[in-house]
Amino acid sequence: MITIKTIQTDFTWQSLAYKALNGDSLTLEEGLSVLEADNDQVLPLMQAAFQVRKHFYGKKVKLNMIINAKSGHCPEDCGYCSQSIVSTAPVEKYTLLDKDSLLAGAREAMARKAGTYCIVASGKGPTEKELDQVISAVKEIRETLPLKICACLGILKDAQAKRLVEAGVHRYNHNLNTSKANYASITTTHTYDQRVETVEHVKTSGMSPCSGVIIGMGETNREIVEMAFALRELDADSIPVNFLNAIPGTPLEKAGRTSSMKALKVLSLFRFICPSKEIRVAGGREVSLRTLQPLSLYAANSLFVGDYLTTAGQAVSTDHQIIEDLGFEIELNAL
Repeated sequence: MITIKTIQTDFTWQSLAYKALNGDSLTLEEGLSVLEADNDQVLPLMQAAFQVRKHFYGKKVKLNMIINAKSGHCPEDCGYCSQSIVSTAPVEKYTLLDKDSLLAGAREAMARKAGTYCIVASGKGPTEKELDQVISAVKEIRETLPLKICACLGILKDAQAKRLVEAGVHRYNHNLNTSKANYASITTTHTYDQRVETVEHVKTSGMSPCSGVIIGMGETNREIVEMAFALRELDADSIPVNFLNAIPGTPLEKAGRTSSMKALKVLSLFRFICPSKEIRVAGGREVSLRTLQPLSLYAANSLFVGDYLTTAGQAVSTDHQIIEDLGFEIELNAL
């Protein structure tokens, strides 16, 4: 067991920022020092993370919008998900939305000033019919709207990835979710290695890989650092950092909330370890960060706006106001 005895000073966090800016990886001990920092160190820690964020992204914020393109009907047993086969949460269930509905979602994304529209469908992976439906909608969106498209359809075969690229999908999301060591306690119907394999298929196809985590599912601090290292090694372009929103009726319904201070430390850690990547403060931010949500953008440079898959987000106007009040700027039509 590693014990952190480093005296934490402003200089400690500055040194991590310098390492990140020089392209050097943090050590495990340095990563742990971020997560185990005293709460009174959070402001200097965020300032150091902001130096890295500002170097790569200035004061711009990328907005993403999710559409729940297929809800429920999922054979997987993911403990965090209200749509899984083991969930008793009262969520709406429907098959894949038709093209007109997906197009309407794209127009809504534009209205919310989102640069990226994320088409998400429940299930282990897409059927060929579902893939055809998504591809048909994507082609029309690309012809009519200046919008980037991200798909999240589950485990993907190499040939399916190539079809999505040809249709004009820019990015594909498939989260690692948790550490390899913790994975079996969260999901048993597929493996951590299958998720890694899908991200590799995405990279080979030419799509931009998006992969992230859910914090608060029983992982240790050491495992959180290992998750950040794993995403650095995978070279994911975009990293959504979710915080578990424990939904009644799911196996993780009794999991505790990640505190606001812990959430800010996690976001800083991911900025230091994956300095040039899009770090998105994602699902559960309203629950974990609460009134400290604006501070998250000193480490993260991306947000989801509006609702998530089966849980409500805050008002889009509130997110726009946060960005304006920080003196930041929405970056349109960018991955």
